Amino acid sequence: MRDGTALVERLFDCFNRRDEKGITELCDEEMEFFPIATAEAVGRDAPYTGPAGLHDYLDDVARAWEELTITPSEVKERGPRLLVRGRVYARSRDLGIRDMPIAWIWDLRDDRFVRGEVFPDPEQAESRFATAPPQAAPG
Repeated sequence: MRDGTALVERLFDCFNRRDEKGITELCDEEMEFFPIATAEAVGRDAPYTGPAGLHDYLDDVARAWEELTITPSEVKERGPRLLVRGRVYARSRDLGIRDMPIAWIWDLRDDRFVRGEVFPDPEQAESRFATAPPQAAPG
C-alpha cells in the first residue's frame, strides 16, 4: 500500500535541498506542475512539464528567491490524489519575506507524481480536493 505522507516528505525534502535528480525520480516523465508565487515572480503562466520543466522550475526558484523552504504538516489521501497542507517560507530582496500557510494537491500514478498544483488559500485547496475528481494523467 502506498504511503502518501512518505512520498510527500521525500519530494519536499528533495525540493528543499534542490536535489533535481531526486525530484525527477519521484515524478512522472510527463509531470505537470502549477506553482503560483515563483511563476508570478518570473512572469511565467504555463505549467512546468516533465524533467525539463522541473529543471526550469528549479532555475526560476533560484532566480526569484534567495531562500525558499516548504514544509508539509498534514497529508490527506483520496485515491490517487493527495492534499498537503503546510507552510512556505520565501525570502527575496525584491519581493520581501513571505511566511504563510499554503496547500498543494498532487495526483499520483504508480507512486510517482504526475500533477501538482499550489494553492495560496488552503481552504480553496480543501474545497477542490473534496469535490473535484483527480485530473487525467498526461499521455
